[in-house]
Amino acid sequence: MNPQKFYSNGKLLITGEYLVLDGALALAIPTKYGQSFTIEPYEKKILKWESFDADGKLWFETDFLINDGLQFADTGHHPITDRLLQILNAARKQNPSFLTVNPGFKVKTQMDFPMNWGLGTSSTLLNNISQWANIDPYGLLKDTFGGSGYDIACAIHNVPITYQLAKHGRTVIERSFNPAFKHHLYFVFLNKKQNSREGIAAYQKNKNNTDQALTEINAITNDMISCDNLETFQFLMQSHETIISKIIKQQPVKETLFKNFKGSIKSLGAWGGDFVLVASEDQPEAYFNERGFETIIPYGTMVLQ
Repeated sequence: MNPQKFYSNGKLLITGEYLVLDGALALAIPTKYGQSFTIEPYEKKILKWESFDADGKLWFETDFLINDGLQFADTGHHPITDRLLQILNAARKQNPSFLTVNPGFKVKTQMDFPMNWGLGTSSTLLNNISQWANIDPYGLLKDTFGGSGYDIACAIHNVPITYQLAKHGRTVIERSFNPAFKHHLYFVFLNKKQNSREGIAAYQKNKNNTDQALTEINAITNDMISCDNLETFQFLMQSHETIISKIIKQQPVKETLFKNFKGSIKSLGAWGGDFVLVASEDQPEAYFNERGFETIIPYGTMVLQ
């Protein structure tokens, strides 16, 4: 059998953070960075797993015994092994024939981006495993990490999308979002990864009536997609920050870290880490570099479209 190869895109949530869980219309973009996944036959009845980081360095490896259910090959496992075993057995539950054809398998995963960037280490892994197992990735997400699923949609789609949950499913629409002013947009990494599950738990605990906020965020998402000038886009960014700030009872990132920046800054995804979106008339690299933030990626370099 020839090696099987799969690939999934990373993601960034431009609008609708937190509120996407309650049905907000969210704008999300797949990134040029993602995760590849290669499966080869293996002569022993084990699943041999190797994971490599963006520098090509082996950062994780483990073996599983392939029986009626996957089992640890030894007693020296750690939390990543536990989580991976959970995902693979959840995939097997959806497709009982998964991992039953060959004596064994060797899996190699390869990241395109540093894992602390928060571009979707989990979602790209889930989507790749789902492709291999021929199962529904949203179902696998539900049985493992949970969440809205917008990140799975980005893993699958190669252009920007709007994503919206409803009682009986989700609506994913490919959108034309290629701002004329994109050379004034940047993504800046805040030097720490934010735990999305913790952010979601805090949101669920603190939120109250969100009906008005949902209406406003839906309008902002549509306005951002159709926006044709930087000044209006910056106003929409700031309006979005104000709405979410009130709901989660946190100050916007510009107020906490970049108060004197001459431009607009918007959090993406769970607040407090990962990337922020920066809109600026002037080149912002020097400003952020002076403050210790050295990962600054132009819009066109980050976004897949």
